[in-house]
Amino acid sequence: MRTTLTLDDDVAAKLRAEARRSGEPFKQVVNRVLRTGLNVRAQAACAAPFKVRARPLGLRPGLNYDKVSELIEQIEGPLHR
Repeated sequence: MRTTLTLDDDVAAKLRAEARRSGEPFKQVVNRVLRTGLNVRAQAACAAPFKVRARPLGLRPGLNYDKVSELIEQIEGPLHR
């Protein structure tokens, strides 16, 4: 299929550099890069979602874990600095 494609300058420069590096014609480089990008995107969509498993932290009762400075003072005493 023949089509007209407008590339940003930075993208065109990277594609030209890749064509020089690989020795492939520009057209083949564009097709290969597009195929690779589309395949990676399709594989990412199929990946299983990341799940976080909650674990007990073993927190000691009676301590306020919301305010770190108060927590340190409760544990280490008022002369902790």
